[in-house]
Amino acid sequence: MPSKEAIHLASTPAPTITIKPTTKPSNIDEYVAVPAEPLASVVDLLRATFDLGLPETATELWHGHPVWLDDDVPVAGFKAYPTFVTVLFWRGQAITDDSGKLNASGSAEMSEFKLKSVDDFDSDLFDGWLRQVRELEAA
Repeated sequence: MPSKEAIHLASTPAPTITIKPTTKPSNIDEYVAVPAEPLASVVDLLRATFDLGLPETATELWHGHPVWLDDDVPVAGFKAYPTFVTVLFWRGQAITDDSGKLNASGSAEMSEFKLKSVDDFDSDLFDGWLRQVRELEAA
């Protein structure tokens, strides 16, 4: 009878797979950490711009994206998509926009502006828009 040799199977560790969490962000810090470049720079810039330009507002995730609120009423925010970020102004149709870059959005007074990179950001334009948002909310 031929001898039987034991066969030993070497175990190899399973490859490490990194899976992006499928849970939704629960705060603005988590939200701005999600987009990859070039949109990561856009959301960081927008957050800083809104924080500085709307100092009397509160911020929160509202319907899943960052929003700046005055007395619990949304005034501005942004939403990141795979290839662009949409800036939202709730009373944006009341903003005087000589640039023609704000577009009416939705059935209320909302306006929007899309950015694909920080190159689309015009600080003077945004400063003017945010000044008008503050004036509208103060009236």
